[in-house]
Amino acid sequence: MTGTPLTGDPSTLGEQPALLTVDGAVKRYRDRTALDGVSLTVAPGETVGLVGESGSGKSTLARLALGLLTPDAGTVRFAGRDPSRLRGRADRAVRGRLQFVPQHPRGSLNPGLRAGEAVAFALRLHGTLRRDRPAAVARLFEQVGLAPGLADRYPRELSGGQLQRVAVARALATGPDLVVCDEPTSALDRSVQARLLDLLTELQQRTGLAYLFISHDLAVVRHLAHRVLVLRHGRVLEEGPAAELWDAPAHPYTRALLEAATGRTPGT
Repeated sequence: MTGTPLTGDPSTLGEQPALLTVDGAVKRYRDRTALDGVSLTVAPGETVGLVGESGSGKSTLARLALGLLTPDAGTVRFAGRDPSRLRGRADRAVRGRLQFVPQHPRGSLNPGLRAGEAVAFALRLHGTLRRDRPAAVARLFEQVGLAPGLADRYPRELSGGQLQRVAVARALATGPDLVVCDEPTSALDRSVQARLLDLLTELQQRTGLAYLFISHDLAVVRHLAHRVLVLRHGRVLEEGPAAELWDAPAHPYTRALLEAATGRTPGT
């Protein structure tokens, strides 16, 4: 992985009031407990990485953060509000501050809409006037490094990396403060992954975005996150600055994730 690591001071970021606070979240499904007392915070301008294997509870936590699920116990607050209770026009401004980049953008984009139309649709939902949308779409495409002509292409005509950039542009359309990224690089090859991570880093440095970045790959998260939480069976096993977990993980499970991601034994 060749992405450019962030250089922000995690201790300074952590001193700011949190945008997202998850406190003791529990989520149960019929046959299992997906989350068992998980807590985390994400401050403005901070990237928090959430790492774990499939089934560890990462996607459930993402859905709680976005307000798509409600916890069975504990609380979730975004900008002081419960995201699952944001309703109607009065809450549209708050909802626009919290956005999502999915793992598989092809499945999240309407195949009958051109790429530019998909971004324009997000702009319309959040109140951008029709006459202002074409210029806004052009600016967003430029922001994410897409050629203007790609706005006229359908999802089937775009590569995986281009589709993911369209998904990022759509997320940026509402001027968010926090973007939840759920395995956004897992379907991309290493070189495309690195370019997408560089884009996310550049956007953060330019706009002050915060990210909750979810991945099974500790090597990917290391190049983007200020802090990392390691999740297994719905519980946080270890938490700390990304560089510290990379160099000296304390938990055997974290060491195993690092070995799987890099092929090296921590400390060597």
